[in-house]
Amino acid sequence: MALKILLVITHNGQSIDDQVHNAVTACLQLDVNYHAMVLGHDCQSVIDEARKMKGLQKLFFLEHVSLEFGLAEPSAESISQFISDYDYILFPSNTTSKNILPRLAALQNISPITDVCEIVDKDDRIFKRPIYAGNIIETVQSEQDINILSIRSASFTKTPISSEANVDIEHISPDLSSIQSKHLGCEITKLDRPDLVGAKVVVSGGRGLGSVESFQLIYDFADCLDAAVGASRAAVDAGFVSNDYQVGQTGKIIAPDVYYAIGISGAIQHMAGMKDSRIIIAINKDADAPIFKSCDYGLVADLFDVVPKLVKHLKK
Repeated sequence: MALKILLVITHNGQSIDDQVHNAVTACLQLDVNYHAMVLGHDCQSVIDEARKMKGLQKLFFLEHVSLEFGLAEPSAESISQFISDYDYILFPSNTTSKNILPRLAALQNISPITDVCEIVDKDDRIFKRPIYAGNIIETVQSEQDINILSIRSASFTKTPISSEANVDIEHISPDLSSIQSKHLGCEITKLDRPDLVGAKVVVSGGRGLGSVESFQLIYDFADCLDAAVGASRAAVDAGFVSNDYQVGQTGKIIAPDVYYAIGISGAIQHMAGMKDSRIIIAINKDADAPIFKSCDYGLVADLFDVVPKLVKHLKK
């Protein structure tokens, strides 16, 4: 019997979040067809993009003014009203879903399975997920009729969208009369560099940079490579950059083609956020730094000597 799958599409009001395309791959591993849901208000561009997703059979658009800014409470309540007929509810693992998914699970009295990195058996509901900062891969089996999963984007390739958009759209107005929260305002950090999560090349700096002024070396190097900028938690805690740049267990989980770890020791909490990178290149003056056990290429040297030379060479 075919499984009934619902994918919750997260977005910024203008376009679909990049991690959704990884979650589509997980949907297709469960079944060749699936349904999807967009929550929002006046976001036609998101609908147009969602209709082109491969394997999508039906698209629900839950529209309400309370859903315009992605508040967790009305979002969880809206989804909760329409999931009883599904076997699987999938979310991409990102900051939006981490806000909504626990509330939805509580409303439905369901134990969610987060950060799924492998679907072992879709019929017997067996999955793998990382625990202890990625040092252990846990295999779990669910006995629930409805399963709520978040999909770890670093573990699934992206499924490209198609050129056709022939999917039926069902417009729904959820009942949110019981919701007490409302949107008052937001402050959005606008970055002038590639998005950290979707970037193919990332240059990250750690505590070894020593100061806000010295972190400019990371920006200069990243500009030469058209790369995104990242940072370790130590660098964020020291005030070198904002937490928007943080890579790691308590930051962003990424898997670029190339990851530069500069002045980063390689603590397990940081490795949990970037160890799925295709190539890891490390620069650190401490030959015993843990990062050298995990990198593909390592250079034991003073970053203040090496990085300026690299920048100078790349600018030629």
